[in-house]
Amino acid sequence: MTKRENLLSLLRREGYRTVPVEFNLCPHLQRIYTEKTGGALPFDDYFGFPWKRVEGIRLPRRDMGMFKAYYDPPLKTHVDIDEWGVGHEHSPTAMHMTYMRHPMRNMTALEQLQAYPFPDYAGGDASHIKAQAQAIKKQGLAAVGDMACTIWEHAWYLRGMEELMMDMVSEDEKAAFLLSKVSELACLQAAAFAKGDVDILFLGDDIGMQRTPLMSLDLYRTWIKPHLKKVIDTARDINPRIIVFYHSCGFATPFIDDLIDAGVDVLNPVQSECMDFGEIHAQYGDRISFHGTIGTQTVMPFGAPEEVRETVRRNLDIAGEKGGLFPAPTHLLEPEVPWENILAYVDACRTYK
Repeated sequence: MTKRENLLSLLRREGYRTVPVEFNLCPHLQRIYTEKTGGALPFDDYFGFPWKRVEGIRLPRRDMGMFKAYYDPPLKTHVDIDEWGVGHEHSPTAMHMTYMRHPMRNMTALEQLQAYPFPDYAGGDASHIKAQAQAIKKQGLAAVGDMACTIWEHAWYLRGMEELMMDMVSEDEKAAFLLSKVSELACLQAAAFAKGDVDILFLGDDIGMQRTPLMSLDLYRTWIKPHLKKVIDTARDINPRIIVFYHSCGFATPFIDDLIDAGVDVLNPVQSECMDFGEIHAQYGDRISFHGTIGTQTVMPFGAPEEVRETVRRNLDIAGEKGGLFPAPTHLLEPEVPWENILAYVDACRTYK
């Protein structure tokens, strides 16, 4: 059984032979990895991750400077502009967070949103996706199409969270247009990945905070869920066997029934500081699988290595022989995480019986 076959069987709750490992390292820990191992291989290859990501649609080139006209006050000189026109101000201390500037924040009329230069996914190049997916599978690994910001996050990155929330609550036509437009572009990306025969489609939008949902269920069901289902249905119409991951940091428990109904197969990351995996698995484990559960706010940075091992073993025991849990740290591993805890996590997965 290849790593790919083992992973897909585990995610489908059809049993597994070995427990896969996966994590992401901040720049500081990448330097530690190089010091400890010599860095001859990328860390995902060194530790034997079961998957690799396929490059998405290549967008046509355009002058990103045009987006500066959408900002008042003007963008600072050190701000990066992404393909959606969202500005990102970098901090000298944060590893992966940016202060976002929202190009639609000051728009007051629907016509302004309609005239905005959205990414041209329809005119992009997807010809490489299938070849990349096939090459990954030939290595015995699963091919992943990554769309971790799918609908809600792209929309509020553009509009601003407060402004978009107000648009939704007041049933403003600007919210209807923006969410529909973003989901239309997400469908183009999902279709390209599905046609490229990826094994896994990784979707997601943060809809939970540390202890509460980010929005009410009514708001979610009215404004977000129909668009998510449309994206998943688009991919499944092309590739019925594709496995759909959904990422939401924070307390996402109230949304799980709706995520399952929309077609999600695997929930990520099930933060242990926000959600109890035993309770979640008891209620939903026969209908959805899980990826994560190893806390990056608690046990990974501050636990002893044996605590890390015990957490991995306990959660795998909860999932049982059929699988359904791909244990992994719930977020990027930051500088506070000891190297010994990373090795303990890997060891616990590899030695679990």
